[in-house]
Amino acid sequence: MKKTVLITGASRGIGKATAIEFAKKGYNVVINYVSNDDAASNLKSFIVENYDVDVMLCKCDVSCEEDVKKMVSDIINNFGHIDVLVNNAGIAIDTTFEDKTVENFRKILDVNLIGSFLVSKEVCKHMLVNKKGSIVNVASTNGIDTYYPYALDYDASKAALISFTHNLSLQLSPYIRVNAVAPGWTNTEQIKEMDKDLIKDESEKIYLKRFAKPEEIAKAIYFLASDDASYINNEVLRVDGGCNHA
Repeated sequence: MKKTVLITGASRGIGKATAIEFAKKGYNVVINYVSNDDAASNLKSFIVENYDVDVMLCKCDVSCEEDVKKMVSDIINNFGHIDVLVNNAGIAIDTTFEDKTVENFRKILDVNLIGSFLVSKEVCKHMLVNKKGSIVNVASTNGIDTYYPYALDYDASKAALISFTHNLSLQLSPYIRVNAVAPGWTNTEQIKEMDKDLIKDESEKIYLKRFAKPEEIAKAIYFLASDDASYINNEVLRVDGGCNHA
């Protein structure tokens, strides 16, 4: 029986690369997304055409409790089980401190933190019945020590997600492992909009002198979720190429 992975925010970037990585390893894949129908559909087609797995699309706002409950119920009805959850859905709204609004701050917390809580809560109901499972939260070095004032709300949400990871791993032990990855700069779609000089300056701070590929983050996520990491729990794995934070 194939295992099933649910990846939130999986239509692009790190989530997309993670969906492909799990498909390569023979997992049935659930692609959660909130708005980009074309990207999600194209990803499903790519996986189905290239790998011998089943793919399910779930259009769902992870910050909406009722939507999350329906999504998880639909997945269980379709596949019967969820073996791995990757809480990847996240947003950032970079502005000056003076321009930040309460509404945007709350939106970031709702998606990046509350969304991970809601999906984890519903998925864990089924994992605990089976007394097994793995959860990987996609945090960020911004939540540890890579501070960026334009994204102080995003940074706060990722720091909170790391705290959530530690508490959840204790709550769900010994049956479900909970870990997090903390990527540094990664070449996702958003990076294309960044100032070229900023990209150059930030690359110079990285020992490997480049941003990560989404596929490199995906491999770390898969490792933490896999049986190869069966004794790794309550851990935050930095994937930043080595970085000078001074």
